[in-house]
Amino acid sequence: MAYAFPPAPVVTLDAMSSNPFPVRRIFCVGQNYADHVREMGADPGRSEPFFFMKPPGAILHNNSVMPYPPHTADLQPEVELVVALHKGGRNIPVDRVDYDYVFGYAVGLDMTRRDLQRAAREMGRPWDMAKSFDHSAPCSAITPEFYAGNISRGKIELKVNGEIRQSGDVGDMILKIPQMVHTLSNFVELFPGDLIFTGTPAGVAPVVKGDVIEATVAGLEPLIITIG
Repeated sequence: MAYAFPPAPVVTLDAMSSNPFPVRRIFCVGQNYADHVREMGADPGRSEPFFFMKPPGAILHNNSVMPYPPHTADLQPEVELVVALHKGGRNIPVDRVDYDYVFGYAVGLDMTRRDLQRAAREMGRPWDMAKSFDHSAPCSAITPEFYAGNISRGKIELKVNGEIRQSGDVGDMILKIPQMVHTLSNFVELFPGDLIFTGTPAGVAPVVKGDVIEATVAGLEPLIITIG
């Protein structure tokens, strides 16, 4: 088929002992750790997790330099467990998610222009330019579920220049992986290649040019990014 111009290449992530994983869409879960909800000034008892998206082109591979983005003076990383799907559908049953739908797991960063997010929130506007900018979704290689098992708990941590900023346990997520896949599949049809960034614990703070970010989830390949 002829196109008006060459189509963009498929965005992929490396996957242990597998062919590259083609990324279709990136879904993110907001307010999925109670301690982070509190530090953002909200009440966990009166709020609930929600979904937003980033474009596939926001992926930044492990051990890369992330250019400091324009229009912000408050760039903040959020460490997250990432779920990679190799099967999709609508109204996916909760009890089938771990066994039939999850290809594997990775470590991701939801990079956020926090000052733009605050301004958008105050004006009741969408967060897109605060969350969905270029290189805003750094992600490690995917560890297939065959090797990682079903991840329901384990240490999640973020260090900046060797100092711990965020530390928690993925078991503290409000919306667990089976429930989040089920809920999301009630809103949209999911497809193979979809990624879900599952939320972040407390401790978010700004980074500056030259900072080295190390994001980890127990049992998975660490994610290391330098702010350029």
